[in-house]
Amino acid sequence: MGILEQFGRGRLLVVALVGLGLLGGTIAALFRASKHGASVERARAVPGERDRVVVEVLNTTPSIGLARTATRLLRDAGLDVVYYGTDRGPTLDSTQVLIRRGPVATGERAVRALHAGVVRAAPDPGRLVDLTVRLGRDFAGLASAARDP
Repeated sequence: MGILEQFGRGRLLVVALVGLGLLGGTIAALFRASKHGASVERARAVPGERDRVVVEVLNTTPSIGLARTATRLLRDAGLDVVYYGTDRGPTLDSTQVLIRRGPVATGERAVRALHAGVVRAAPDPGRLVDLTVRLGRDFAGLASAARDP
């Protein structure tokens, strides 16, 4: 007994159409997922991509709001600050601009924006930023002088 005789032509046609529908749906879902995945990749912050400089700002001083002030200055200069907060380590006298990845010019952009800081290389690809700015007393003095009329 052949398959046509066992199921009949109508049933075989239905099974074939259901199979084709499932195959088509799977291909469409895979296409949508790959297209969506590509757009997510483009939207993700990629350090060093297209002149983008990704920065974290850490305040080492007891001055409150210093990291927020520095963040505004850096963003106004076109740098992408993705995190700001407090560094619980020792208070620094001079602001440090640490280059985690990329050229020295990226650190110099931060120094120009802040009007303070010393650039030095400190590669750390695990931090996922181009620069770490550790604010010191020199920037605290500049920031308080700018606030006072």
